Amino acid sequence: MLFALIALISGGEALAQITDINAAINKAGRQRMLSQRMAKAYFQIGMQVDTEHSKSVLDSSVATFDRQLVELKNFPSTPEIRNTYLKLETAWLAYKDVLLGSLPSQANGRKVLAISEEVLAIAHQGTVQLEKLSGTTAGHLVNVSGRQRMLSQRMAKFYQAIAWGVADERSAANLDTARKEFIAGLRELTEAPINTQPIKDGLGLVAQQWLFFENALNQKGSGDKRFSLAVATTSERILQEMEGVVELYEKLQK
Repeated sequence: MLFALIALISGGEALAQITDINAAINKAGRQRMLSQRMAKAYFQIGMQVDTEHSKSVLDSSVATFDRQLVELKNFPSTPEIRNTYLKLETAWLAYKDVLLGSLPSQANGRKVLAISEEVLAIAHQGTVQLEKLSGTTAGHLVNVSGRQRMLSQRMAKFYQAIAWGVADERSAANLDTARKEFIAGLRELTEAPINTQPIKDGLGLVAQQWLFFENALNQKGSGDKRFSLAVATTSERILQEMEGVVELYEKLQK
């Protein structure tokens, strides 16, 4: 019985199930974020920026993506949503192979940039489908706040891609678009009538961190590791604050 109890405790995370639709939207949205965060970390490792922490970010993000993909595939939904996650699984296997198959290189970095866009598109499709299935204001706000997490990592991804010399012709424009979308998303969340005081407080902290992150993004010295380090650290801080806000929205039932 003791061995069985130990096995149950140690395997509890692997056996975790998504309990409700808001949790499903949260985890689906986190997959979007992770698609961008893994690329960011890969580029940072390639540039030797905050290398050990970047390796930890990449490893933990891969593990979380793997686990959540299983949970989302097993969540009772619709045939269309299940098909989306089967597509995501196929794209993910190709992405993971490039991320982990060999030491980071600029040649593979260009592949990472391209595949991260494909994985993001499918993960976003799944999140939107789950929000539609929910049909609630809370579900919408879980999606919007979760997308803010993704945008924080997306901006950092493109900044680091440009700095490392693996960006494509759309990267600078995509960075600028993500910045505008983040500002608009933060405004929508701040004005949401159903915000509780803890959510308002959390969004206030996000707004503070955005000032630091935006300042880092405004540094134009691409190739200077000091600027890339500033983006690496501030993107993680704003992500941490946004995670807290999404969790609060997930608990709403309206």
